[in-house]
Amino acid sequence: MTDPEKPDEALAEAFPASDPPANTAETGIRVGAGDATVQDNADASRFELEVDGQVAFLQYERQPGAIVLAHTEVPPPFRGRGLASALAKAALEAARAQGLRVIARCPFVRAYLRKHPEFVKHEAR
Repeated sequence: MTDPEKPDEALAEAFPASDPPANTAETGIRVGAGDATVQDNADASRFELEVDGQVAFLQYERQPGAIVLAHTEVPPPFRGRGLASALAKAALEAARAQGLRVIARCPFVRAYLRKHPEFVKHEAR
């Protein structure tokens, strides 16, 4: 039997996002990165956050009814400022708003989900 307080097992699998937010990645999501706004660059298949001319990003792959969060990268001078967390939060909020199932392959996104279980929907059995 799994412990609902430990979503680790669910992270290896796909899970549905729920409760759409008021804002979307298409319009920009202001989250934990000062005045910076996370944008969904659909042409590049990544969420992006530009700071001082450099871009931090979370690469994704869209599948029918799902989004695979594959890789997060933050330029070295900007690490430790919460940019990766802002990208993860924006991606999860966008998935929720679009009703997409999330497949977290990125180790950072998995760690983010362990710290923010409100993004993991637990199905009633």
